[in-house]
Amino acid sequence: MRTIAAIGTLPGILFLAACEKHGNEQVGSPDLPPLEVQIVEVEQREYLRTQGLPGTVHPVDQAVIASKLMATIEEVDVVIGQQVTEGDVLIRLIANEISAQVEQAEAALAQLQRNLVREQALLAQSATTAETVRTLEDQIRVARARLEEARIMETYKTIRAPFSGHITAKEVRRGDLATPGMPLLTIEGLGNLEVHVNVPDSLQTLALGAEVSLESGNIGETGQLVEWSTAANPASRTRLAKLKVSEPTALRSGQYVKVLWPAIAEPILWLNAAAIREVGQLDQVFTVEEGRLQLQLIRTGPRLGGGYQILAGLRPGDKVVLNPDPRTRDGQPAILKP
Repeated sequence: MRTIAAIGTLPGILFLAACEKHGNEQVGSPDLPPLEVQIVEVEQREYLRTQGLPGTVHPVDQAVIASKLMATIEEVDVVIGQQVTEGDVLIRLIANEISAQVEQAEAALAQLQRNLVREQALLAQSATTAETVRTLEDQIRVARARLEEARIMETYKTIRAPFSGHITAKEVRRGDLATPGMPLLTIEGLGNLEVHVNVPDSLQTLALGAEVSLESGNIGETGQLVEWSTAANPASRTRLAKLKVSEPTALRSGQYVKVLWPAIAEPILWLNAAAIREVGQLDQVFTVEEGRLQLQLIRTGPRLGGGYQILAGLRPGDKVVLNPDPRTRDGQPAILKP
């Protein structure tokens, strides 16, 4: 922020600075040639002040990979940081008993199918009952279901990536025993980040879809409010909000960010940055009054968009020269560009 501490408190110092700056100029001299200028007006705008809240970046897609079987790790095909595609093989398990169950189910089904063929032939000769045939048909349906179950269990021996992403944690090695529910790997999706922030109840309520500014070092981003808890934490009096980060982004999972949450709106004076000339520690502008240029010393606040907040030196509606020429002099006649 560029400021002049003396303005408003030590007017004598400003007067001396202005005299030193312009002591050799012919202020208001009729010999100065007219200058064609383009002007902008000092605007009164509504500025939304913000409060910085600590937030953390999280991936939208994140999964902890675990086994559904108790089996030995035969092979781990990935390393931490590796990028994988949905469906890629991550881990292979040794579970020979599952393969044996598949063979047993296949054999049982084949035997029942042979028995059914025989009983149907006997029924045609009235040598057996229809109930016997129906019983065998029911047993075959049960056997097929058992075979399907065994085949599904066999697919659990190969663990694949549920979505495309990066491996961020690896908990096992080849030869380890995997048990159902034990974490083996952690995978985070590509992109699709969100910031989690605890918002005090005292701050402004925003509607879902509202845009909120984010800062992390030199990184400036925008987040869209996609989730906000209706219940406050009784210990901290805060509510969890989730902000979806715009893509592409330089933010990373786990990174700290400052969330600039809107706090209160107040009127301010705003001026285009191209109208302000910096001379040493002073900020100057040229206003147009009664057809002549008047040098004004101003005090600026934070930069807002393409301009600055004006703290002192100007009033709403003042006409200020845009992109002032370095040769512009105080008191010089002005011709306004259309």
